[in-house]
Amino acid sequence: MTIVKAKKSLGQHFLKDRNIAGKIVDSLQQSRARDILEIGPGMGILTQFLLRKEGYRVTVVEIDRESVDYLKAHYPQLEDRIIHGDFLRLDLKAHFDGPFAVIGNFPYYLSSQIFFHLLGYRDQVPEIVCMLQKEVAERLCAGPGSKTYGILSVILQTYYDLEYLFTVSEHVFTPPPKVRSAVIRLTRNERSRPDCDESLYFALIKASFNQRRKTLRNSLKAFLTDEDVRSQALFSKRPEQLGVTEFECLTRLIGSQSKPHAYER
Repeated sequence: MTIVKAKKSLGQHFLKDRNIAGKIVDSLQQSRARDILEIGPGMGILTQFLLRKEGYRVTVVEIDRESVDYLKAHYPQLEDRIIHGDFLRLDLKAHFDGPFAVIGNFPYYLSSQIFFHLLGYRDQVPEIVCMLQKEVAERLCAGPGSKTYGILSVILQTYYDLEYLFTVSEHVFTPPPKVRSAVIRLTRNERSRPDCDESLYFALIKASFNQRRKTLRNSLKAFLTDEDVRSQALFSKRPEQLGVTEFECLTRLIGSQSKPHAYER
């Protein structure tokens, strides 16, 4: 077997530039975990560089049977650390009992789902380095005030510091995607949880951005039952104007109301 055929149904675009692959792997600066999980290795262009790193114990997860067969044939040093399955259905605690860093060229159409799945293991994942569609990477790294700042931006920035590292041309893939890509790095911050009711915090972020053109007083009116809270200046803003700290404050204000609100725990 010489190559794996890219499958459109899996969103496969294989990186072919070894210099960029090496740069991506070198972007992983983790020092709090020996274990590295690579998501969607394909034909192993990142894997080969990961395996050369001293002290790394590399595990890969791949849904494509053809890619799994290729990896087994070309990277026997992975031994039994090739997981054939759907990452989104994977119980990571069954494979890692301690911290592990994550790296990968994420399928564009699944990147948000991958991040939400990883958030469930955030206390085990000190660092993530990944390649995404450039537009998505910019959105995730955007700060308050940006038009691209959104739900996943706030949620990821609650637990991670995000860095936009570099842009990748569409011409270094087989087949080339129709858009440019970008590599970002997420580093776990010191926040174990929001300084407020966590479930309500997430509900308010989603509700506010679902009507992002409205002020919070209007988009969150179902949550506002006390006039004193409703009149707070914070509610005259729009969601893209608020950072993590402001959303925590917003959540505490709504949670302090004397009357029940529409949020269901």
